[in-house]
Amino acid sequence: MATERIEETIVRNLLCNEEFYRKVIPHLDLSYFENNVDKTIFEEIQDFSCKYDKLPTKEVLRISLGQRNDVTDETYKSSIDQIASYTDEWVDFDWLVDATEKWCQERAIYNALMQSIKIADGGDKKVKKDAIPSILQDALSVSFDEHIGHDYIESADDRYEFYHRDEEKIPFDLQKFNYITKGGLPNKTLNVALAGTGVGKSLFMCHVASSCLMQGRNVLYITLEMAEEKIAERIDSNLLDVPIKQLSDPLFSKQQFRNKVDVLNKKTQGRIIIKEYPTASAHVNHFKSLLNELSMKKGFQPDIVFIDYLNICASARYKGTIVNSYTFVKAIAEELRGLAVECNVPIVTATQTTRAGYGSSDVSLTDTSESFGLPATADLMFALISTEELEQLGQIMVKQLKNRYNDPTIHKRFIVGIDRAKMRLYDCDQKAQEDIVDAGDTLKDNFLELKTQNKFDGFKI
Repeated sequence: MATERIEETIVRNLLCNEEFYRKVIPHLDLSYFENNVDKTIFEEIQDFSCKYDKLPTKEVLRISLGQRNDVTDETYKSSIDQIASYTDEWVDFDWLVDATEKWCQERAIYNALMQSIKIADGGDKKVKKDAIPSILQDALSVSFDEHIGHDYIESADDRYEFYHRDEEKIPFDLQKFNYITKGGLPNKTLNVALAGTGVGKSLFMCHVASSCLMQGRNVLYITLEMAEEKIAERIDSNLLDVPIKQLSDPLFSKQQFRNKVDVLNKKTQGRIIIKEYPTASAHVNHFKSLLNELSMKKGFQPDIVFIDYLNICASARYKGTIVNSYTFVKAIAEELRGLAVECNVPIVTATQTTRAGYGSSDVSLTDTSESFGLPATADLMFALISTEELEQLGQIMVKQLKNRYNDPTIHKRFIVGIDRAKMRLYDCDQKAQEDIVDAGDTLKDNFLELKTQNKFDGFKI
Protein backbone atom coordinates (compact mmCIF):
# COMPACT_ATOMS: atom_id res chain seq x y z
CA MET A 1 0.00 0.00 0.00
CA ALA A 2 2.86 2.37 0.90
CA THR A 3 4.57 1.55 -2.39
CA GLU A 4 1.43 2.31 -4.34
CA ARG A 5 1.03 5.61 -2.51
CA ILE A 6 4.54 6.85 -3.32
CA GLU A 7 4.06 5.76 -6.93
CA GLU A 8 0.85 7.75 -7.16
CA THR A 9 2.51 10.78 -5.54
CA ILE A 10 5.40 10.61 -7.99
CA VAL A 11 3.15 10.35 -11.04
CA ARG A 12 0.86 13.16 -9.85
CA ASN A 13 3.79 15.50 -9.28
CA LEU A 14 5.30 14.59 -12.64
CA LEU A 15 2.16 16.00 -14.21
CA CYS A 16 1.63 18.95 -11.87
CA ASN A 17 5.18 20.05 -10.99
CA GLU A 18 7.45 20.79 -13.93
CA GLU A 19 10.51 21.43 -11.72
CA PHE A 20 10.11 17.98 -10.19
CA TYR A 21 9.52 16.47 -13.62
CA ARG A 22 12.74 17.99 -15.02
CA LYS A 23 14.69 16.80 -12.00
CA VAL A 24 13.63 13.15 -11.88
CA ILE A 25 12.41 12.10 -15.33
CA PRO A 26 15.91 11.06 -16.52
CA HIS A 27 16.14 8.60 -13.64
CA LEU A 28 12.70 6.97 -13.80
CA ASP A 29 12.12 3.68 -15.56
CA LEU A 30 8.83 2.08 -16.55
CA SER A 31 9.92 -1.18 -14.91
CA TYR A 32 10.02 0.50 -11.49
CA PHE A 33 6.22 0.82 -11.33
CA GLU A 34 4.21 -1.99 -9.75
CA ASN A 35 0.75 -0.44 -9.84
CA ASN A 36 -0.71 -0.91 -13.31
CA VAL A 37 -2.61 2.41 -13.30
CA ASP A 38 0.44 4.46 -12.23
CA LYS A 39 2.51 2.57 -14.78
CA THR A 40 0.07 3.35 -17.58
CA ILE A 41 -0.15 7.07 -16.73
CA PHE A 42 3.62 7.35 -16.41
CA GLU A 43 4.07 5.72 -19.81
CA GLU A 44 1.81 8.32 -21.38
CA ILE A 45 3.62 11.20 -19.66
CA GLN A 46 6.99 9.79 -20.71
CA ASP A 47 5.97 9.29 -24.35
CA PHE A 48 4.48 12.77 -24.67
CA SER A 49 7.40 14.55 -22.94
CA CYS A 50 9.99 12.71 -25.07
CA LYS A 51 8.20 13.77 -28.25
CA TYR A 52 7.30 17.35 -27.36
CA ASP A 53 9.72 18.20 -24.49
CA LYS A 54 6.91 19.41 -22.29
CA LEU A 55 4.26 18.01 -20.00
CA PRO A 56 0.86 16.86 -21.29
CA THR A 57 -2.36 18.30 -19.91
CA LYS A 58 -5.00 16.13 -18.24
CA GLU A 59 -7.14 16.38 -21.37
CA VAL A 60 -4.27 15.17 -23.57
CA LEU A 61 -3.74 12.21 -21.25
CA ARG A 62 -7.42 11.26 -21.38
CA ILE A 63 -7.45 11.39 -25.19
CA SER A 64 -4.19 9.41 -25.50
CA LEU A 65 -5.45 6.72 -23.14
CA GLY A 66 -8.69 6.44 -25.12
CA GLN A 67 -6.72 5.74 -28.29
CA ARG A 68 -4.82 2.80 -26.83
CA ASN A 69 -5.96 -0.72 -27.58
CA ASP A 70 -3.54 -2.45 -25.19
CA VAL A 71 -5.25 -1.17 -22.04
CA THR A 72 -8.08 -3.05 -20.35
CA ASP A 73 -11.36 -1.29 -19.65
CA GLU A 74 -10.70 -1.53 -15.93
CA THR A 75 -7.25 0.04 -16.22
CA TYR A 76 -8.58 2.74 -18.54
CA LYS A 77 -11.41 3.70 -16.18
CA SER A 78 -9.15 3.67 -13.11
CA SER A 79 -6.55 5.78 -14.94
CA ILE A 80 -9.15 8.34 -16.03
CA ASP A 81 -10.51 8.55 -12.46
CA GLN A 82 -7.04 8.94 -11.01
CA ILE A 83 -6.09 11.68 -13.46
CA ALA A 84 -9.30 13.54 -12.61
CA SER A 85 -8.37 13.40 -8.90
CA TYR A 86 -4.97 15.06 -9.42
CA THR A 87 -4.64 18.45 -7.75
CA ASP A 88 -1.77 20.84 -7.22
CA GLU A 89 -1.51 19.72 -3.60
CA TRP A 90 1.79 21.03 -2.23
CA VAL A 91 4.48 18.53 -1.33
CA ASP A 92 7.86 19.59 0.05
CA PHE A 93 10.16 19.53 -2.98
CA ASP A 94 13.33 18.35 -1.26
CA TRP A 95 11.49 15.57 0.55
CA LEU A 96 9.78 14.47 -2.67
CA VAL A 97 13.06 14.30 -4.59
CA ASP A 98 14.72 12.33 -1.78
CA ALA A 99 11.74 9.96 -1.50
CA THR A 100 11.70 9.44 -5.26
CA GLU A 101 15.43 8.71 -5.34
CA LYS A 102 15.07 6.17 -2.53
CA TRP A 103 12.12 4.54 -4.28
CA CYS A 104 14.08 4.31 -7.56
CA GLN A 105 17.01 2.73 -5.77
CA GLU A 106 14.82 0.17 -4.01
CA ARG A 107 12.94 -0.74 -7.18
CA ALA A 108 16.16 -0.99 -9.22
CA ILE A 109 17.71 -3.36 -6.68
CA TYR A 110 14.52 -5.43 -6.45
CA ASN A 111 14.32 -5.77 -10.25
CA ALA A 112 18.00 -6.66 -10.45
CA LEU A 113 17.63 -9.36 -7.79
CA MET A 114 14.61 -10.88 -9.53
CA GLN A 115 16.42 -10.83 -12.87
CA SER A 116 19.53 -12.38 -11.32
CA ILE A 117 17.49 -15.18 -9.74
CA LYS A 118 15.85 -15.87 -13.08
CA ILE A 119 19.23 -15.99 -14.84
CA ALA A 120 20.72 -18.20 -12.14
CA ASP A 121 17.78 -20.65 -12.40
CA GLY A 122 18.14 -20.81 -16.18
CA GLY A 123 14.89 -18.95 -16.81
CA ASP A 124 16.57 -16.39 -19.09
CA LYS A 125 18.58 -18.18 -21.77
CA LYS A 126 19.54 -14.92 -23.51
CA VAL A 127 21.72 -13.70 -20.65
CA LYS A 128 24.76 -15.52 -19.29
CA LYS A 129 25.23 -15.99 -15.56
CA ASP A 130 28.46 -14.00 -15.56
CA ALA A 131 26.33 -10.90 -16.30
CA ILE A 132 24.76 -11.02 -12.83
CA PRO A 133 27.46 -8.96 -11.04
CA SER A 134 27.16 -6.23 -13.67
CA ILE A 135 23.35 -6.20 -13.36
CA LEU A 136 23.56 -5.83 -9.59
CA GLN A 137 26.25 -3.15 -9.84
CA ASP A 138 24.11 -1.09 -12.22
CA ALA A 139 21.22 -1.25 -9.78
CA LEU A 140 23.39 -0.19 -6.85
CA SER A 141 24.69 2.82 -8.80
CA VAL A 142 21.24 4.38 -9.28
CA SER A 143 21.49 7.95 -7.98
CA PHE A 144 20.14 11.42 -8.72
CA ASP A 145 23.61 12.92 -8.31
CA GLU A 146 24.33 14.38 -11.73
CA HIS A 147 27.73 15.81 -10.88
CA ILE A 148 30.34 13.74 -12.71
CA GLY A 149 33.44 15.52 -11.58
CA HIS A 150 35.58 18.62 -11.94
CA ASP A 151 37.03 19.33 -15.37
CA TYR A 152 40.30 21.03 -14.50
CA ILE A 153 40.70 23.23 -17.58
CA GLU A 154 37.05 23.98 -18.33
CA SER A 155 36.32 24.84 -14.69
CA ALA A 156 39.27 27.20 -14.24
CA ASP A 157 37.08 30.33 -14.05
CA ASP A 158 34.75 28.72 -11.53
CA ARG A 159 37.74 27.65 -9.50
CA TYR A 160 39.14 31.18 -9.46
CA GLU A 161 35.80 32.53 -8.23
CA PHE A 162 35.81 29.85 -5.53
CA TYR A 163 39.25 30.97 -4.35
CA HIS A 164 38.14 34.60 -4.13
CA ARG A 165 34.65 34.13 -2.76
CA ASP A 166 33.55 35.83 0.42
CA GLU A 167 32.88 32.77 2.54
CA GLU A 168 30.45 33.31 5.38
CA LYS A 169 32.26 32.75 8.65
CA ILE A 170 31.61 33.34 12.31
CA PRO A 171 34.64 35.21 13.67
CA PHE A 172 36.21 34.78 17.09
CA ASP A 173 36.91 37.68 19.42
CA LEU A 174 40.42 36.24 19.78
CA GLN A 175 43.04 37.45 17.31
CA LYS A 176 45.06 34.22 17.06
CA PHE A 177 42.02 32.03 16.50
CA ASN A 178 40.88 34.32 13.69
CA TYR A 179 44.35 34.11 12.17
CA ILE A 180 44.58 30.31 12.17
CA THR A 181 41.05 29.98 10.76
CA LYS A 182 41.43 32.81 8.22
CA GLY A 183 38.66 34.85 9.79
CA GLY A 184 36.52 32.45 11.76
CA LEU A 185 34.52 29.24 11.53
CA PRO A 186 32.85 28.41 8.21
CA ASN A 187 29.52 26.63 7.97
CA LYS A 188 29.36 22.85 7.55
CA THR A 189 32.39 22.23 9.76
CA LEU A 190 33.24 20.29 12.92
CA ASN A 191 35.65 22.03 15.30
CA VAL A 192 37.05 20.21 18.31
CA ALA A 193 38.88 21.38 21.44
CA LEU A 194 41.01 18.74 23.16
CA ALA A 195 41.76 19.11 26.87
CA GLY A 196 41.96 17.31 30.16
CA THR A 197 39.37 17.56 32.91
CA GLY A 198 39.21 21.04 34.40
CA VAL A 199 41.57 22.61 31.85
CA GLY A 200 38.92 24.68 30.10
CA LYS A 201 36.86 22.84 27.47
CA SER A 202 33.53 24.15 28.66
CA LEU A 203 35.00 27.56 29.50
CA PHE A 204 36.29 27.85 25.93
CA MET A 205 32.92 26.92 24.45
CA CYS A 206 30.99 29.21 26.80
CA HIS A 207 33.31 32.09 25.92
CA VAL A 208 32.96 31.57 22.18
CA ALA A 209 29.18 31.15 22.56
CA SER A 210 29.07 34.45 24.45
CA SER A 211 31.12 36.15 21.76
CA CYS A 212 28.79 34.85 19.03
CA LEU A 213 25.77 36.14 20.92
CA MET A 214 27.31 39.61 21.12
CA GLN A 215 27.82 39.50 17.34
CA GLY A 216 24.05 39.19 16.98
CA ARG A 217 24.22 35.46 16.19
CA ASN A 218 21.75 32.81 17.24
CA VAL A 219 23.48 30.21 19.38
CA LEU A 220 22.39 26.70 20.35
CA TYR A 221 24.34 25.26 23.27
CA ILE A 222 23.73 21.55 23.96
CA THR A 223 25.13 20.28 27.25
CA LEU A 224 25.44 16.64 28.26
CA GLU A 225 27.76 17.22 31.20
CA MET A 226 26.45 20.15 33.21
CA ALA A 227 22.98 21.44 33.94
CA GLU A 228 21.49 24.16 31.77
CA GLU A 229 21.66 26.55 34.72
CA LYS A 230 25.40 25.95 35.24
CA ILE A 231 26.14 26.71 31.59
CA ALA A 232 23.96 29.82 31.79
CA GLU A 233 25.83 30.83 34.96
CA ARG A 234 29.15 30.71 33.09
CA ILE A 235 27.74 32.75 30.22
CA ASP A 236 26.29 35.25 32.71
CA SER A 237 29.68 35.65 34.33
CA ASN A 238 31.32 36.23 30.95
CA LEU A 239 28.82 38.67 29.51
CA LEU A 240 27.78 40.53 32.65
CA ASP A 241 31.40 41.07 33.80
CA VAL A 242 30.66 39.51 37.17
CA PRO A 243 32.86 36.87 38.87
CA ILE A 244 31.02 33.59 38.84
CA LYS A 245 31.07 33.30 42.64
CA GLN A 246 29.48 36.75 42.99
CA LEU A 247 26.39 35.69 41.04
CA SER A 248 25.20 33.64 44.02
CA ASP A 249 26.31 36.22 46.60
CA PRO A 250 23.30 37.58 48.57
CA LEU A 251 24.79 41.07 48.23
CA PHE A 252 24.34 40.82 44.45
CA SER A 253 20.68 41.76 44.25
CA LYS A 254 18.10 40.54 41.78
CA GLN A 255 17.63 44.11 40.57
CA GLN A 256 21.36 44.48 39.86
CA PHE A 257 21.30 41.24 37.94
CA ARG A 258 18.19 42.23 36.00
CA ASN A 259 19.64 45.64 35.11
CA LYS A 260 22.78 44.06 33.65
CA VAL A 261 20.74 41.55 31.62
CA ASP A 262 18.54 44.37 30.27
CA VAL A 263 21.60 46.37 29.18
CA LEU A 264 23.03 43.26 27.54
CA ASN A 265 19.76 42.61 25.72
CA LYS A 266 19.94 46.04 24.09
CA LYS A 267 23.41 45.30 22.69
CA THR A 268 22.52 42.25 20.61
CA GLN A 269 19.78 40.91 18.38
CA GLY A 270 21.04 37.38 18.88
CA ARG A 271 19.51 34.66 21.03
CA ILE A 272 21.05 31.76 22.88
CA ILE A 273 19.22 28.53 23.69
CA ILE A 274 20.74 26.10 26.19
CA LYS A 275 19.45 22.54 26.15
CA GLU A 276 20.47 19.82 28.58
CA TYR A 277 20.44 16.08 27.88
CA PRO A 278 21.42 13.32 30.30
CA THR A 279 24.95 12.06 29.76
CA ALA A 280 25.29 9.51 26.93
CA SER A 281 21.54 9.61 26.24
CA ALA A 282 21.30 11.86 23.17
CA HIS A 283 22.56 11.44 19.63
CA VAL A 284 22.39 13.35 16.39
CA ASN A 285 18.74 12.42 15.73
CA HIS A 286 17.75 13.98 19.07
CA PHE A 287 19.63 17.13 18.05
CA LYS A 288 17.82 17.21 14.68
CA SER A 289 14.48 16.88 16.46
CA LEU A 290 15.43 19.73 18.80
CA LEU A 291 16.35 21.95 15.86
CA ASN A 292 13.00 21.23 14.20
CA GLU A 293 11.11 22.02 17.42
CA LEU A 294 13.01 25.24 17.96
CA SER A 295 12.25 26.28 14.41
CA MET A 296 8.53 25.51 14.67
CA LYS A 297 7.85 26.67 18.25
CA LYS A 298 10.25 29.59 18.63
CA GLY A 299 11.18 30.54 15.08
CA PHE A 300 14.77 29.94 16.12
CA GLN A 301 17.45 29.01 13.59
CA PRO A 302 20.95 28.71 15.06
CA ASP A 303 23.96 30.24 13.34
CA ILE A 304 26.32 28.03 15.35
CA VAL A 305 25.89 24.94 17.54
CA PHE A 306 27.95 23.95 20.59
CA ILE A 307 27.89 20.39 21.92
CA ASP A 308 29.45 19.92 25.35
CA TYR A 309 30.91 17.43 24.72
CA LEU A 310 31.49 14.79 22.02
CA ASN A 311 32.66 11.82 24.11
CA ILE A 312 29.46 11.71 26.17
CA CYS A 313 27.10 11.82 23.20
CA ALA A 314 25.35 8.67 22.06
CA SER A 315 25.61 7.33 18.52
CA ALA A 316 22.61 7.05 16.21
CA ARG A 317 24.50 4.42 14.23
CA TYR A 318 25.37 2.06 17.08
CA LYS A 319 22.33 2.16 19.34
CA GLY A 320 22.53 -0.63 21.88
CA THR A 321 25.42 -2.20 20.00
CA ILE A 322 28.69 -3.15 21.62
CA VAL A 323 31.54 -1.76 19.52
CA ASN A 324 35.06 -0.71 20.33
CA SER A 325 35.64 2.85 21.52
CA TYR A 326 37.53 3.81 18.34
CA THR A 327 34.55 2.92 16.14
CA PHE A 328 32.04 4.47 18.54
CA VAL A 329 33.71 7.87 18.95
CA LYS A 330 34.59 8.07 15.26
CA ALA A 331 30.93 7.38 14.43
CA ILE A 332 29.76 10.18 16.75
CA ALA A 333 32.20 12.60 15.12
CA GLU A 334 31.01 11.64 11.64
CA GLU A 335 27.38 12.03 12.69
CA LEU A 336 28.03 15.49 14.16
CA ARG A 337 29.87 16.65 11.07
CA GLY A 338 26.97 15.34 8.98
CA LEU A 339 24.64 17.43 11.15
CA ALA A 340 26.82 20.49 10.53
CA VAL A 341 26.58 19.93 6.78
CA GLU A 342 22.84 19.25 6.85
CA CYS A 343 22.04 22.31 8.96
CA ASN A 344 24.66 24.54 7.30
CA VAL A 345 26.26 25.64 10.58
CA PRO A 346 29.62 25.28 12.27
CA ILE A 347 29.59 22.87 15.20
CA VAL A 348 31.98 23.38 18.11
CA THR A 349 32.58 20.52 20.51
CA ALA A 350 35.31 19.08 22.72
CA THR A 351 36.96 15.82 23.64
CA GLN A 352 38.98 14.51 26.56
CA THR A 353 42.67 13.73 26.56
CA THR A 354 43.88 10.30 27.48
CA ARG A 355 45.30 9.71 30.93
CA ALA A 356 48.78 10.18 29.46
CA GLY A 357 47.81 13.59 28.12
CA TYR A 358 46.14 14.79 31.30
CA GLY A 359 48.25 17.43 33.05
CA SER A 360 50.94 17.23 30.38
CA SER A 361 52.72 20.28 28.99
CA ASP A 362 52.71 18.61 25.58
CA VAL A 363 49.62 17.17 23.90
CA SER A 364 49.46 15.49 20.49
CA LEU A 365 46.92 13.61 18.38
CA THR A 366 47.88 10.41 20.17
CA ASP A 367 46.42 11.93 23.33
CA THR A 368 42.94 12.00 21.84
CA SER A 369 40.79 10.04 24.23
CA GLU A 370 39.31 6.77 22.93
CA SER A 371 39.57 7.46 19.21
CA PHE A 372 42.37 8.38 16.85
CA GLY A 373 39.69 8.44 14.17
CA LEU A 374 38.28 11.69 15.55
CA PRO A 375 41.00 13.96 14.09
CA ALA A 376 40.36 12.47 10.66
CA THR A 377 36.78 13.77 10.78
CA ALA A 378 37.33 17.19 12.36
CA ASP A 379 38.03 20.30 10.27
CA LEU A 380 39.82 22.05 13.12
CA MET A 381 41.28 20.38 16.18
CA PHE A 382 43.41 22.00 18.83
CA ALA A 383 44.60 21.23 22.33
CA LEU A 384 44.16 23.45 25.37
CA ILE A 385 47.18 23.04 27.64
CA SER A 386 47.51 24.27 31.21
CA THR A 387 50.51 24.13 33.53
CA GLU A 388 51.16 25.56 36.98
CA GLU A 389 53.31 28.29 35.43
CA LEU A 390 50.59 29.19 32.95
CA GLU A 391 47.93 29.22 35.65
CA GLN A 392 50.03 31.62 37.73
CA LEU A 393 50.12 33.99 34.78
CA GLY A 394 46.43 33.61 33.95
CA GLN A 395 47.26 31.99 30.62
CA ILE A 396 46.56 28.86 28.63
CA MET A 397 48.44 27.42 25.68
CA VAL A 398 46.73 26.44 22.41
CA LYS A 399 48.38 23.87 20.16
CA GLN A 400 47.04 23.20 16.67
CA LEU A 401 46.59 19.49 15.95
CA LYS A 402 44.72 19.65 12.66
CA ASN A 403 43.61 22.58 10.51
CA ARG A 404 41.81 22.47 7.16
CA TYR A 405 41.50 26.26 7.08
CA ASN A 406 45.17 27.24 7.19
CA ASP A 407 48.70 25.95 7.52
CA PRO A 408 48.82 24.39 11.02
CA THR A 409 52.58 24.88 11.27
CA ILE A 410 52.11 28.65 11.38
CA HIS A 411 51.31 29.69 14.93
CA LYS A 412 51.28 26.01 15.81
CA ARG A 413 51.36 27.06 19.45
CA PHE A 414 50.16 30.29 20.94
CA ILE A 415 49.08 31.78 24.24
CA VAL A 416 45.71 33.22 25.20
CA GLY A 417 44.77 34.76 28.50
CA ILE A 418 42.23 33.06 30.72
CA ASP A 419 40.12 34.61 33.46
CA ARG A 420 38.51 31.68 35.23
CA ALA A 421 36.68 33.95 37.67
CA LYS A 422 34.73 35.57 34.83
CA MET A 423 34.83 32.60 32.44
CA ARG A 424 36.68 34.56 29.76
CA LEU A 425 39.51 34.24 27.30
CA TYR A 426 41.43 37.22 25.95
CA ASP A 427 44.33 38.12 23.69
CA CYS A 428 47.81 38.27 25.19
CA ASP A 429 50.53 40.70 24.23
CA GLN A 430 53.17 39.75 21.68
CA LYS A 431 55.79 39.07 24.35
CA ALA A 432 53.81 36.04 25.51
CA GLN A 433 53.85 34.61 22.00
CA GLU A 434 57.56 35.22 21.47
CA ASP A 435 58.54 33.20 24.52
CA ILE A 436 57.04 29.96 23.25
CA VAL A 437 59.68 27.47 22.19
CA ASP A 438 58.71 26.20 18.74
CA ALA A 439 60.65 22.99 19.13
CA GLY A 440 58.33 21.83 21.84
CA ASP A 441 55.49 22.90 24.04
CA THR A 442 57.69 24.09 26.85
CA LEU A 443 58.33 27.65 27.84
CA LYS A 444 61.58 29.56 28.26
CA ASP A 445 63.15 30.03 31.67
CA ASN A 446 61.95 33.59 31.90
CA PHE A 447 58.30 32.46 31.49
CA LEU A 448 57.26 33.80 34.86
CA GLU A 449 58.23 37.28 33.77
CA LEU A 450 55.56 37.35 31.05
CA LYS A 451 52.70 39.76 31.43
CA THR A 452 49.33 39.72 29.79
CA GLN A 453 47.03 42.42 28.65
CA ASN A 454 43.37 41.87 29.36
CA LYS A 455 41.36 43.36 26.52
CA PHE A 456 38.28 43.28 28.71
CA ASP A 457 39.70 45.93 31.02
CA GLY A 458 37.21 48.73 31.04
CA PHE A 459 34.43 46.53 29.74
CA LYS A 460 31.56 47.13 32.10
CA ILE A 461 27.80 46.65 31.99
